[in-house]
Amino acid sequence: MRIGELAGELGLNPRTIRYYEGIGLLPEPERTGGNYRAYSRADAERLRFIKAAQRLGLTLDEIREVLAFAERGEPPCGFVRERLRREVAAIDARIAELQALRGELAGLEARAGRLPPPAEGEYCPLVHVNQDPGRARPAAARRAALRMEPHL
Repeated sequence: MRIGELAGELGLNPRTIRYYEGIGLLPEPERTGGNYRAYSRADAERLRFIKAAQRLGLTLDEIREVLAFAERGEPPCGFVRERLRREVAAIDARIAELQALRGELAGLEARAGRLPPPAEGEYCPLVHVNQDPGRARPAAARRAALRMEPHL
């Protein structure tokens, strides 16, 4: 099957498939007489595995390690289990951060009606009330921690 068909079947961008080839996650496919890439069912299954592993939080480097285990005939499940344990811990930490941020925002919203309107040329008093130099950095760090890189 050609790259466009494979990409459509799996919901991937053809560039992503070529990228995976370039970094060694997907073996270089055979070529047709017209020099088009010709992918096999095994290639499609490998890409499905890569997508599923990414959805679970594994990085491309970790996925490469899992694939290497399998290619050596070694069971990768212990490696995967440890990575999943770490991902669960990271999710728990993000949930705690979000809960703390939610409490902070709910408190600010509750105080909103008691604050005077901003004077001409002033910014929103809700933000100023929360302007504690010791808290500014953790809030920024929380937001940065919550930004997740899209998995290809």
